[in-house]
Amino acid sequence: MPAPHATVRPTDADHLNESAADLPTELLNLPWIDPHNHAHTLSWEDRERYALSGCRSMVMVSSGYHWTPYKPVEASDIRFLWDDAVNRRRAIERNHFFEAKLSLGVHTGVRIEDPDELLAAMDDYCALDEVVAVGETGVTPTQHVERWDVDAQQAVVQAQMELADDHGLPVLLHTPNTTPDAKREYREDLGVTPGYEKNAGLGTEPVLDGENPALEAVKRDVEAASDAGLDEERVVASHADANNTAYLMAETDCYLSYTIGHSWLVGVDAADVANAIDEYGPERIMIDTDTANVLRTDPYAVKRAIFELYRYGIDVDDIRTVVYENPRDVFGLAE
Repeated sequence: MPAPHATVRPTDADHLNESAADLPTELLNLPWIDPHNHAHTLSWEDRERYALSGCRSMVMVSSGYHWTPYKPVEASDIRFLWDDAVNRRRAIERNHFFEAKLSLGVHTGVRIEDPDELLAAMDDYCALDEVVAVGETGVTPTQHVERWDVDAQQAVVQAQMELADDHGLPVLLHTPNTTPDAKREYREDLGVTPGYEKNAGLGTEPVLDGENPALEAVKRDVEAASDAGLDEERVVASHADANNTAYLMAETDCYLSYTIGHSWLVGVDAADVANAIDEYGPERIMIDTDTANVLRTDPYAVKRAIFELYRYGIDVDDIRTVVYENPRDVFGLAE
């Protein structure tokens, strides 16, 4: 006998498919790992948001020129960033209960004076237990403030990959994005893109200017890994997008990490991740937030994506593979 209507008239609820009520509540408590962020530069509250949304572990990347106060950047500036991250990492773990590990590297987004000084010091840093990766690094087509010759960039990237190979560490790549077209241009006199506190007016002329410089940069990174003797399975291409996914999936054994913490900037979101899983499977896919204090980003992005991936039809086991098991295994986390 059908249940009586308690409402005055039938409602939408009377027309819902009852089978939809069997929802995967385990997604509410699914642990996840962020394999690329700069969370040590965030506020205490932002790091607490990671904890509240179920982050089990993270890789905090201290490679970055955006928060050095001086341009051009000297080796000592980058060394300071490394030391600051090493200094604060344990306190971050103690305050927020998730595992916080480090990735250290030489970013090529601006020319760094005396990079050999950093490479000479990096060997000792790679031996630290808290350092689980080298990077982010990788050839970039355009720099901020000062150009860096593309062959010199590639040599620095390869040297870091050689160190990673010596220490059995993975390498986290910064793969250049092909950002979506803006709906409307901002005022030229602002000098700063709203949401990204970097003076875009200080961008240099490209050092790679072919038909597809962003993809060419990624191919140079893969070449550097080969020359360094680094297995491609130990290379994680962060900021994966439609411009490099087919190449990386078809012609390499690299992992791809899709940056969804600032979709407004790079145009990549959970739908792109779902499409990649459908086409290539979940075995080499990760998600990261790339949160940083110079950028409007979302510490909740991975947690939101867990639900979105399910809504897009991705199986729970595949979601777990992407957000937890792959970064756990590649970076040796959450043991």
